[in-house]
Amino acid sequence: MRQETLEIQDQSDKQPLVIWVIFFATIISFMGLGLVDPILPAIAKQLNATPSQVSLLFSSYNLITGVAMLITGVVSSRVGVKWTLLTGILLIIVFSALAGSSNAISQIVGFRGGWGLGNSLFIATALSAIVGLSIGGTAKAIILYEAAIGLGISVGPLLGGELGSISWRGPFYGVSVLMVIAFFALLIKMPQVPKPKVKSSILDPIKALKYPGLFRLGLTAFLYNIGFFTLMAYSPFVMNLDEHGLGYVFLGWGLCLAITSVFVAPKIQARFGTVKSMCAMLVLFALTLLSMGIWTDHAIVVIIAVIVAGLFLGTNNTLITTAVMQVAPVERATASAAYSFVRFIGGAIGPWLANKLAETYSPHVPFVTGAIFVLFAMLVVAFGRKHLAHVDTASH
Repeated sequence: MRQETLEIQDQSDKQPLVIWVIFFATIISFMGLGLVDPILPAIAKQLNATPSQVSLLFSSYNLITGVAMLITGVVSSRVGVKWTLLTGILLIIVFSALAGSSNAISQIVGFRGGWGLGNSLFIATALSAIVGLSIGGTAKAIILYEAAIGLGISVGPLLGGELGSISWRGPFYGVSVLMVIAFFALLIKMPQVPKPKVKSSILDPIKALKYPGLFRLGLTAFLYNIGFFTLMAYSPFVMNLDEHGLGYVFLGWGLCLAITSVFVAPKIQARFGTVKSMCAMLVLFALTLLSMGIWTDHAIVVIIAVIVAGLFLGTNNTLITTAVMQVAPVERATASAAYSFVRFIGGAIGPWLANKLAETYSPHVPFVTGAIFVLFAMLVVAFGRKHLAHVDTASH
């Protein structure tokens, strides 16, 4: 009996090959998030742009990603999961290559927006595809998805630093080439997933936000993403490191994020519950940003704080993504699109706001402001616990 149980458990841990293909493509997709971190100062210098102008590379990417989340369900319910994923990858290939070929900051910002469109089609569909095609339940599937995100975010800056030391154009071309590989792998290995019987509407994600739990999680992510992208888009300008140095710092940050999202978050959630765990992680992240605001002039403090922040962000990302999949009685893809729409808007505001505050006031202000937004995110979770209590029951 014991042997049969172990055999069943072993089988549940073996994922179909298509899951690992989507996993690889997700890693490459999320490389685009941290890829530009090491080259932000170089782009600003070589294209004669201000930090706030360069930060629009994040803002346009996140804004288009967020708004386009409203159409991901419409597209996937009509053309199917496979062709939605492939279309997203194709757009990333084209626009990342165009960004690398640009000669003005405005062109890169525009092409990053197109990259964000492809990213939105891919990431929202990839999450629902991994959850739907994987073996072992929703929780395991989400951990796998978060692991891909963590690896992508961690490897992205390393690749960006290495290729960026040759030319700031290198990272853009690098993503384009890697996505070509992912495109053909998915084209060959991805099965045709049956289309849903009911076609999605562009209003479905908006309607889904009427559920208090999902709305609160979206608002939480909106607020803490302002702090998240303050760290991503502003800290490279105060660390005084070259492309290699920035790449290694954000590699450390991404590794901390990946490890905690996979190994730490499930244990913390099981012991303390989703709401308490999220509140704790958000408070710790806010304190990290505050320390960066106080000691902005000490590069070593900022470097250490960036890496340590990955521990709290990785844990919180898994907690909140798991909660989103279970908090509202709607399709997983719709819940993901609604949540992502709200949170990516915060990701669009954060980069530009942080660098503008630094240019207008002082280098300390962006980090302190980011910490305040993250504390507000914690309060949204804490005061909405009655709408989130059932998430822990669903997880168990």
